[in-house]
Amino acid sequence: MNDGEILVEGVQGSNDVKGGDDVPVMNSNAQICLQQLLRVWLGFERDLSTVPLLRRLDLGTYTVEDHLCLLRNLRQQVIEGSRWITRTASSFDRHHAEIRSTVIAHAVDEHRDYELLEKDYVASGGRLEDILGMERNVGSEALHGFLMYRASRNNPVDLLGAMWIIEGLGEKMARSWAERIHELTGLGEDSTRFMTYHGHNDSEHMQRFYRTLDEVCVDEVTTKAIVKTAQVVARLYRLQLEELNHDLE
Repeated sequence: MNDGEILVEGVQGSNDVKGGDDVPVMNSNAQICLQQLLRVWLGFERDLSTVPLLRRLDLGTYTVEDHLCLLRNLRQQVIEGSRWITRTASSFDRHHAEIRSTVIAHAVDEHRDYELLEKDYVASGGRLEDILGMERNVGSEALHGFLMYRASRNNPVDLLGAMWIIEGLGEKMARSWAERIHELTGLGEDSTRFMTYHGHNDSEHMQRFYRTLDEVCVDEVTTKAIVKTAQVVARLYRLQLEELNHDLE
């Protein structure tokens, strides 16, 4: 398969053919947007494979200390997740009430996820006070700042691009990461509950994404905005993983 060619049922165009049953048929603008988002995802996935910590997962050299470091750094991004999602909901006007309700429901699902990370950290041998006291790393600061900025704009439909990247990680990668971590570290399932939860549940979140994309992506301007935000979030999420802070306060 060439770069940019992902098999998705219901998405028609010159660069795609039939595929998964979980993607609904969408309007033509949404189909084009999804094609472009798939290409962004391919590039993001390739880039992640070069991140040192994730590279150690591939090479089989990932350690318990690596896992503790990852959890400490991820919590600082996750704990802010419901903030930018809630801000997004509040920025939609009355003409976008249905989208606002969808975003609020998503915030409810996500707003206590950081507690799973804390439990995973302790189960992996870490001290609770260490993960609670960790500051956002450079990449997390940049990612959070961008998301809050975009979420504060009127009717920020482009943040569907952020959802595509962040929820896509859970749907496509979290479960395999968890399995590999168990294999390499000998840690139990209680060390990866956050990843396992998202591996099981983010497919439902992606169904919300597809429905909302079909509703809001009705022209080329919206398509470009969603795709650009996906590109920025992909780069900043990668930066967050590249800039892992290994030091304890």
